[in-house]
Amino acid sequence: MPLPKLPSKPATILATQDYPSAGAARPATKTPAAKKVAAPIIEAAIAEVAKPVRNAATKIKQVAALMVAKPAQAPAPVAAAPAAVPAVAAKAKPAAKGKVTPIKPVKQAEQPHPAKHKAVEVQLKSSASRAADQRGISKLFVLDTNVLMHDPSSLFRFEEHDVYLPMMTLEELDNHKKGMTEVARNARQVSRTLDALISNTDDDAIEHGILLSKLGNKDAKGRLFFQTRLQSADLPAGLPVGKADNQILAVVRSLESEQEGRPVVLVSKDINMRIKARALGLPAEDYFNDHVLEDTDLLYSGIVQLPDDFWNKHGKDMESWQESKNGYSSTFYRVTGPFIPSLLVNQFIYLEPKNGETPFYGQVKQINGKTAVLQTLRDFSHTKNNVWGVTARNREQNFALNLLMNPECDFVTLLGQAGTGKTLLALAAGLAQVLETKLYNEIIVTRVTVPVGEDIGFLPGTEEEKMSPWMGAFDDNLEVLNKSDSDGGEWGRAATQDLIRSRIKIKSLNFMRGRTFVNKFLIIDEAQNLTPKQVKTLVTRAGPGTKILCLGNIAQIDTPYLTEGSSGLTYVVDRFKGWTHSGHVTLARGERSRLADHASEVL
Repeated sequence: MPLPKLPSKPATILATQDYPSAGAARPATKTPAAKKVAAPIIEAAIAEVAKPVRNAATKIKQVAALMVAKPAQAPAPVAAAPAAVPAVAAKAKPAAKGKVTPIKPVKQAEQPHPAKHKAVEVQLKSSASRAADQRGISKLFVLDTNVLMHDPSSLFRFEEHDVYLPMMTLEELDNHKKGMTEVARNARQVSRTLDALISNTDDDAIEHGILLSKLGNKDAKGRLFFQTRLQSADLPAGLPVGKADNQILAVVRSLESEQEGRPVVLVSKDINMRIKARALGLPAEDYFNDHVLEDTDLLYSGIVQLPDDFWNKHGKDMESWQESKNGYSSTFYRVTGPFIPSLLVNQFIYLEPKNGETPFYGQVKQINGKTAVLQTLRDFSHTKNNVWGVTARNREQNFALNLLMNPECDFVTLLGQAGTGKTLLALAAGLAQVLETKLYNEIIVTRVTVPVGEDIGFLPGTEEEKMSPWMGAFDDNLEVLNKSDSDGGEWGRAATQDLIRSRIKIKSLNFMRGRTFVNKFLIIDEAQNLTPKQVKTLVTRAGPGTKILCLGNIAQIDTPYLTEGSSGLTYVVDRFKGWTHSGHVTLARGERSRLADHASEVL
């Protein structure tokens, strides 16, 4: 039964000894069936080697042990728990020795969002770096110029390891410092940081390394070394000596010969540079400290499925009450149990019994140790609760509308593949709260102007006219929302459309610095193309009474040098999880059309 009867006495916190403790796994034992199977194998092996050889008894024991232990060495299949579904600990029965059991396919539980797993898991670290981690010794990282221009704070992100800068890296920084681009700004920032590090230091300190913690970066415990003398190394004939990449490779090879026993690793964002280094036998790896997550399948989804026995373990001494907020009455439950610490504030929870009983959909409002307050949701799939004529078509859309229509939630992120309804839900919620409830003054829409293919060039007109070709998605959704109003006829729809257009402003990202939005409904579309720095610039524009929405699909990144792990959308989803006034939902099912859904799956 998903919801137990309400208790008549007040709730009390469970004591520690009341929680069930997981028992230790039992050691593997040889079953009689396994003995029957293993016996003929051992006898056959003994008969085969029972020849007049030296130390026959030892030979028989070796073969018998080999024949018995070989099947037990096969790794047991492990089913990975979905990111948004809590993993339920199960006691794995060890395989009996001498008996090979067929591996049955594991049926995964229903996930709240489709998992697009990568075919191959790429190792981020080089073999030399992994060996140094196992031995616990510090490494010397030689930085390529593109690492510093990609992340100006990369100097302080190598923990206890040392950093080495060749002279050619400084030369390339000097060549890229002019201009107003992001790369030029980063190059100037790195130059200022290096100037602050070497100030008030003598020549001996530069020779023996400058402490990276000098400027207050306590996490950086290593030293910074500069190339202070000419280092020559033999490179394969035919490589151009004057090319910057080849000179940096020569420095890496020279350092390897000078500092024997210490791993020297080249760090570069240039794929061809890393390939060339590996071809020359030099350890090289990508700069991955800018990645929020090493695997985007572990990204916070905002939804978790409760175990089937949740109410049996957490229904004891449960409290329940009702409150009316924003014109809607909600039921609250205060529950205590072992599953609570794995939850986050504003995370959505659901329990759908398979026996046909009523499902439970809720949201975590408070967490205090092993006690949590759960709130039931408003059912936006019902017509009476429609938002500007839009109703939720699936579970995740209902969760998203509960966030979008909650005035206490200031920051909302929606992730999902094409056709899941991110833009339509955001626009409908914005129109309902701007024109109906008057909670916000106007809707501001912005997005990154990154083309999918080749750019068509400059666009004429004002700021809004230049941005209008990029806002085709909002025009399409506005057309859908206006079609639902059929009472006023053609003239009524035209007047409504003009009113809506007057309340929607289209702004460019290039002019956001220094602005403050008060009582605005700000929608940032295609946020996966933003860098973490750009996302910070936009979110910090929020003034009193402003709500910010970030929409995107991290599987469709058009910005060069951005990946799923380093995208600004991934960054804010991970950093804002668990905050009282923010929420996140990963939309699962496409609702655009059957053609779009099939294309998302097979293409």
